[in-house]
Amino acid sequence: MASKSHTTTDHDEIRRWVEEHDGKPASVRGTERSGEPGVLRIDFPGGAGQMELEHISWDDWFAKFDDGSLAFLYQEQKADGSDSTFFKLVSREG
Repeated sequence: MASKSHTTTDHDEIRRWVEEHDGKPASVRGTERSGEPGVLRIDFPGGAGQMELEHISWDDWFAKFDDGSLAFLYQEQKADGSDSTFFKLVSREG
């Protein structure tokens, strides 16, 4: 079985996938500038945690996401069919 992944810029789709996996929008501590969020991440249970990440609002996360012309690539399931929390932020094409 092949892994299934998708790339999207749809805010509702991203938020749905993240929240279904108990994730929260976050940025890397120490990378913020002039009151703007820093490097964007998603904080999943068992991940880097609050020592490295600061939770931010979805509005702030999506504002930085759109300003950076990013797209959200996420894996729905691993090759073995199990659930996945793999994602990465990539540049939008076009």
